[in-house]
Amino acid sequence: MATAKAHTNIALVKYWGKRDETLILPWTDSLSLTLNEFYTTTKVTFSETLEHDNFYIDRILVDQKNNQKLTNFMNVAREKIGLTYFANVESFNCVPISAGLASSSSAFAALAGAIYEASGVDYTLNDVSKLARRGSGSATRSVFGGLAEWKKGSTDDDSYAQPIQETVDFGIEMIAILLDTTKKKVSSRLGMQTTVDTSPFFNEWVKVVEKDMQIMHQAIEKKDINLIGEIAESNAMRMHSLTLSASPSFTYFNADSLLAMQEVEKLRTNGVKCFYTMDAGPNVKVIYDRKNRETILQELSKVFGRDRLVVSQPGPGIEFIK
Repeated sequence: MATAKAHTNIALVKYWGKRDETLILPWTDSLSLTLNEFYTTTKVTFSETLEHDNFYIDRILVDQKNNQKLTNFMNVAREKIGLTYFANVESFNCVPISAGLASSSSAFAALAGAIYEASGVDYTLNDVSKLARRGSGSATRSVFGGLAEWKKGSTDDDSYAQPIQETVDFGIEMIAILLDTTKKKVSSRLGMQTTVDTSPFFNEWVKVVEKDMQIMHQAIEKKDINLIGEIAESNAMRMHSLTLSASPSFTYFNADSLLAMQEVEKLRTNGVKCFYTMDAGPNVKVIYDRKNRETILQELSKVFGRDRLVVSQPGPGIEFIK
């Protein structure tokens, strides 16, 4: 038995597109910020008396017909670690599911960590990162705190995340604007596959990410929050432009997403440096220097209300709860 807690991460340089759907190997590297406000806590209990895995999400038993992805993940874990027992898995989320808030990143990172810890085998956090990737690509980064990079690799063994700066020593923060926390219509997995298969601009996206990664590393080294924000905003919008160029085209934006972006741009026009990014969902995240937090909150609250704004500092890596 073991319990692990992992936090979500928001990519500053996005991962969008797999070259291996089974192993979840991406076309590009990616880089993210782990957030302290959104997390998943998961308890795994292996038992020789169980005849199958049981999954409880927020105390609700997942129907056997609807848990194939989780069952497949557990089978991968058993094969990797050399286990034969089934398990009870109890997961609690402090993040809306399938709303573009990276719920899968914390969920599979916590699950992978709890599996390894409960198994009793020797392991490294790289092992946890590799296993987490098999559930959700972004989960590979949530094993680590602060700023982390997922190296695309070329095999199941060399595609994993590594920390860049686990304890962030400069003032970067992020506000999540909770615009719509219902389940999105187009899953990230389907959206990526459609984009890779049909967008005429996907090959250019791969080149864009390579350049953005280089500049982002330089910006982090300089602790230049404005440059980090500029790259993240540009990278995100280029990613979302791919969805519009796919066939059939689709978008994760809604009217409030566009409004939020306009409000951030208005703040910049008025001399308050802040930048937006979005994952595969309508909710907008705002990147800024913490010295500007209160001004940004005050202005955004006028439009969206304070209760829809969640302030997050850089979060920790995976933790094991005794």
